[in-house]
Amino acid sequence: MAPRNSPTGRQRRLATELRRLREQAGISIQEAASMLGADRTMVSNIEAGRTTVSSDRVRQLACHYQCPDEALVEALASIADTRRIRHWWDEYRSKLPEGHLDVSEVEHDATRIRTAQTVHLPGLLQIEEHARAIFEFTVPKLPRLDVELRVAHRMSRQAVLSGDSPTPYVGIIHEAALRLQFGGREVARKQLNHLADAADCPHITLLVIPFSAGAFHGAGQSILYAEGPVPQLDTVQLDTALGANFVDAPTPLANYRSLLDLMERTALPPDASQKLIRSIAHEL
Repeated sequence: MAPRNSPTGRQRRLATELRRLREQAGISIQEAASMLGADRTMVSNIEAGRTTVSSDRVRQLACHYQCPDEALVEALASIADTRRIRHWWDEYRSKLPEGHLDVSEVEHDATRIRTAQTVHLPGLLQIEEHARAIFEFTVPKLPRLDVELRVAHRMSRQAVLSGDSPTPYVGIIHEAALRLQFGGREVARKQLNHLADAADCPHITLLVIPFSAGAFHGAGQSILYAEGPVPQLDTVQLDTALGANFVDAPTPLANYRSLLDLMERTALPPDASQKLIRSIAHEL
């Protein structure tokens, strides 16, 4: 298996946060290097994610930058401690685009996940047949092996919603996504019943925005909001035509939190949402 040449999303996030701490402290790269007794190239490489950094070095840098947020510093040190741990998605390295692996990493590390979907159903709640039908619509058409790799990867991602400590999940779905019959009528019925059954789980909340709600904030967007161990380490993942796009700057994160709050208030309550999902399934 070929090694990954670029840093993982988690490594990039650690690098970004260390750069933010330095800039907030008003310290130049050269000054930071002098504090460490190193050259500026080392600091530049750390902040670009090209060089791994130990948890002790993270704490040392945070001390030099006079960061008062102990919870943030320890969360960053934890990222450094786990940089060499292998995870299930590593088996897909060099087989799938890096963005797929980064989404897995973000979901794995999240303390709570919120998603909003207006056309597609949440990937974490798709059945295999539904996921396969979606990947078969990709343009240009994917080879069969690539389709099956993507389906297997998506099914493996769903482990975050099961087990002894499942991640709390809130999924906002527009009624349009419920009525698109990917894979045909039988697959659509099976998929909708799977969604309704998932809504019975205490850690899963599904909220449907009905057609009757009319226009709403966030229409047309596909959003995954993964909450980190501290708010500064929250991450938003957006689906684009060119692949996954990740957002971690403070102001956009606050805007996406507000947007998801507005969408939740537009949606039906959980019980009514589940009832609508089963009603649409019954129509098929």
